[in-house]
Amino acid sequence: MLELQKQIKKINKLLINHFGIPKKNEKPPDPLEMIIATILSQNTNDKNSYQAYKNLKNKFKSYEELADAKRASIEKEIKIAGLGKQKSEAIKNLLTDLKEKRKNLSLDFVIDMNNNEAVKELSSYKGVGVKTASCVLLFSLERDVCPVDTHVHRTLNRIGLVKTSSPDKTFFQINTKFPKGIAHSFHTNLIRLGREICKPKNPSCVNCPLLKMCSYEEKNMNKPKDQKSNNFMLLDNIG
Repeated sequence: MLELQKQIKKINKLLINHFGIPKKNEKPPDPLEMIIATILSQNTNDKNSYQAYKNLKNKFKSYEELADAKRASIEKEIKIAGLGKQKSEAIKNLLTDLKEKRKNLSLDFVIDMNNNEAVKELSSYKGVGVKTASCVLLFSLERDVCPVDTHVHRTLNRIGLVKTSSPDKTFFQINTKFPKGIAHSFHTNLIRLGREICKPKNPSCVNCPLLKMCSYEEKNMNKPKDQKSNNFMLLDNIG
C-alpha cells in the first residue's frame, strides 16, 4: 500500500511538471448538478457534453421542472452529447427515484457518508456507474478520490501501476487509501495524458513525462506531428 501511494505521488509530480497544476472550480458544484453533468460526459468529448449541459440549464430552470419533463424533451436538449436516449433515461430515472425515495431533489445526503458508502449508494441508481459516482465525491465533495475513466484506466495499466481488466477494478485498487490533496491534479492530468500523449493507438511515447517509469512494451518513439492542447475539462466548468 505504501509503495502504491509512493508511485501515485511520483506520477502526480511528473505530470504537474509537464502539464502544470490543473484549474478547478472556485466553488464546488452541487452534487446533483455534478452527477447530471457526468452522465452527459459519458462517451463523448467535453465540448459537446458541456453544450448539452448548457442546453439543459437554459431549458429547465429547476430540478423540479427537469424531473417533471418528459424523457423525450430531455433527450432533445442533450442530443449533441450522443446516446441521448440512454442519458435522458438515466437523468429522468435518477430524479424520479430521488423524489420517490428521498422526497427531495438533492444528493446532499451523501455528505455524511464515507467514500465507500457514497459510491455504493450513488451507483445503485440506474444509469449511474462507479466512475460517475466517484466524480461527485471528487468534484463536489472534494474527497481524496480519483475517478477512473478509460483514459485513467489505460494510462495506469500501461505505466504498470496496476494490472486490471476494467476501469472499475482500477478504481477500487488505487483508491483504497489515496494520498491526500492530490486526487484532482492526478485525475485531471492523467486524462490530459491519455488524450494528448498516451492515446489508444499510436501513443506519443517520445513526449511522455512518464517515459522512464513506464512499463508499456509497445512504445512508439517516433516524433509526432504538432498537436493542439486539449485542456478543456467539463467537470471543472460546472456550476
